[in-house]
Amino acid sequence: MSLASARRQLGAVFRKEVRQTVRDRRVMFLLVVAPLIQTVVFGAAVDFDVDRVPTVVVDHDQSDVSREHARRLLADGTLLRAGDFPGAEAAEHELDDGRAAAALLLPRGLAADLAAGRPAEVQLLLDGTDPNRAATAGAAASRYFGEVGERLARQRLEAAGRPAPAQVVVTPRVFFNPRLKTAPYIVPGIAGTLLVIVTTLVTAMGLAREREMGTLEQVMVTPIRPLWLLLGKLLPYLVVGSFDVLLLIGVGTWAFGVPIRGSLLVLAAVMLVYLVSTLSIGLLISTVSQTQQQAFLGGFLFMMPAILLSGVMTPIAAMPPWLQYLTILNPVRHFAEVMRAVLLRGAGFGDVWFQLACLAVLGVGILGVAASRFRTQLA
Repeated sequence: MSLASARRQLGAVFRKEVRQTVRDRRVMFLLVVAPLIQTVVFGAAVDFDVDRVPTVVVDHDQSDVSREHARRLLADGTLLRAGDFPGAEAAEHELDDGRAAAALLLPRGLAADLAAGRPAEVQLLLDGTDPNRAATAGAAASRYFGEVGERLARQRLEAAGRPAPAQVVVTPRVFFNPRLKTAPYIVPGIAGTLLVIVTTLVTAMGLAREREMGTLEQVMVTPIRPLWLLLGKLLPYLVVGSFDVLLLIGVGTWAFGVPIRGSLLVLAAVMLVYLVSTLSIGLLISTVSQTQQQAFLGGFLFMMPAILLSGVMTPIAAMPPWLQYLTILNPVRHFAEVMRAVLLRGAGFGDVWFQLACLAVLGVGILGVAASRFRTQLA
């Protein structure tokens, strides 16, 4: 076959696929509008910063010192005062009903114990159903009263004419995300999850729909070679997926302050190999599905583990070792890692070569298997 003939065949399938996609408003909404809306909603809704934890206070001491400590502890915004109660039972009832997530219990005689230099025990009851919130609230209380105890000890030593013990001060310097905001970290991961949902489902269900309607069988009798037919069907979604990536990066930069510190060439490379992987997975799912319902179920069964094992929400380092090795086969993991590295840390090809190599191997391998099955079905 001549190059001109191959180009004509590829162009014919490409134009047919574009027209069919553009005419279907539901597919266009799924491809373009839905990722944009979901990026804005998820970027604003997913927030790992824990603050304003509703906290009730039980002050058995009722002294100026105890009230001052309660006020200072709640002043930084991590804990939010949700009421004052006379006893621990009432505070526990607030925790049981979910109206409070923490309860601060200040013991009777707190002021006198602190003035006399005696140990004082302040209790914090926590709702452990949300471990992250409970850990943050507990750390805030421990940090505050630890500083109080250290300050009182230094004051007593200085009053007695004794030198205060040496003090080590930790001065943190935060790189790449100085304000420790959630959005710059989570938005690049959300882009990867939305792309795998859109590209995989649209490809899988599109080919399954053609098989149901009988149009795929009509194409089989044409002189178009399977290779050009396959490429013609995948290229439109590759173009739309590339547009989605640029759109999501733009929205993340404009709406959530996600920086772009790295090379756009690296982003283009990872975008290309990632979309080849996800589109190939959709094609592979379509080859084992006879109906759109089967294609949708197959896509769902792939996407849920892929998203959960991508490290977008939970760190991969916290997973069991055998599961960490399994995530190497997950393209969403590699895409999220490269996006975060390039956008936040300014990484180049030398820094993300492993992820790019994994995506390339996965993309070529899955595409080869899917193409082989696709040609077999057309034969």
